[in-house]
Amino acid sequence: MGVELVSGPDDGAMHAGDGKLSLGWIGTGRMGSAMVLRLLRAGEDVAVYNRTRAKTEPLVAEGAKAVDSPAELATRDIVFICVAASDDLLAVLGGEGGLLSGGAVPDIVVDCSTVSTEASVEARARCDEHGAQFLASPVSGNPKAVRAGRMTVAVSGPRTAFDRAQPYLAMLGQAVTYVGDGDVARLVKLCHNLFLGMTIQSLAEVLVLAEKAGVARSDFLDFLNSSVMGSAFSKYKTPALVNLDFKPTFTTTLLRKDFDLGLNAARSLQVPMPVAGLVYHLVQAGVGNGFADSDFAAMIELVARGAGMELVSEDKAVSDGLSDET
Repeated sequence: MGVELVSGPDDGAMHAGDGKLSLGWIGTGRMGSAMVLRLLRAGEDVAVYNRTRAKTEPLVAEGAKAVDSPAELATRDIVFICVAASDDLLAVLGGEGGLLSGGAVPDIVVDCSTVSTEASVEARARCDEHGAQFLASPVSGNPKAVRAGRMTVAVSGPRTAFDRAQPYLAMLGQAVTYVGDGDVARLVKLCHNLFLGMTIQSLAEVLVLAEKAGVARSDFLDFLNSSVMGSAFSKYKTPALVNLDFKPTFTTTLLRKDFDLGLNAARSLQVPMPVAGLVYHLVQAGVGNGFADSDFAAMIELVARGAGMELVSEDKAVSDGLSDET
């Protein structure tokens, strides 16, 4: 398996519209809408489908064409998919009104969802059967990161399909990494999200320890973010952790789903993951204690309860590291 970083934010890929390929997009929720908007503002021809049609209306106002079923996107050159779960991916491909249900099929299907490897393999097989090339292209980021041009993409599948789709993928964020054939990009994304969960748990623990000793969360994070241990992630989560604003960018339930998938992969590959296994149970506790639909940064509340503390918002303006770029 080869891993290759093939694009960055300054490679001129935003001019790919010169190729005149038509694009389709299935799934215009928070994440999908932000990505479609980048394509539209780059001058691309994009038709969109969403189960709840009202969610496509802001994109239509930006120049997208809305359709009534995935099947109506089958004549597009490249169709992107961004849905919530494995069953959703298979549903929009097959069945009545599915993307592959008619006589025509797109040249390339690019799936940006986070789904199981098994679902990805099945989706690839269905596309192969109908003559469409399939790219597994899970993304890392959230809507604000997309708007700031900071999203990243891991891609696996036929190299010829990747080379054709790459300029459009590069419009979506700062880097596109080709990681090999087949569906290995799914495992790359699951590894990423396992690390995400372990990182938020560790960050929550040290924040609560510092606060119980009398240090404001904002002060600790200012120190951390300025140190070698600071990261784009710790900076981005700073406002949520300081002001206890858990409006979801990625819910605790979705994090639990990815832990389920990632730990299943670890078992099948015989890889021990004791830290991830422990964090899984803490994430499950977060879901069970009322934070299922909150941003996963709410894990800090569970840590505080364990320390006998009640957190309060510091109500302080702090940078998330992205606002100046949005």
